[in-house]
Amino acid sequence: MTDEGDGLPRVGAVVLDTTRNVVGRVTGAGGAHLRLRPLCGGLAWEVAPTDLHPLTGAELLSALVAEANARSRRNSGNGPPYGPNPTESGPGPSP
Repeated sequence: MTDEGDGLPRVGAVVLDTTRNVVGRVTGAGGAHLRLRPLCGGLAWEVAPTDLHPLTGAELLSALVAEANARSRRNSGNGPPYGPNPTESGPGPSP
């Protein structure tokens, strides 16, 4: 999970921010902090590497399943969110 030599989690690693008790994905480093983004999307934040906890295999699996479920819920619509698109061709209303 860490880059060689410096002991920091690599970009893309999923870790727990112990100060917020939130799981996030490492997106980069800046100065003395790492940048994390929530798995299900949202605003990134910075955290000190000492405040990160590596996830166990079970914790990682649970976090990734939660991410996939959230993505599925966002993309599960069966069409446009506000009804059919009037510019699409197709059968018109029944007389």
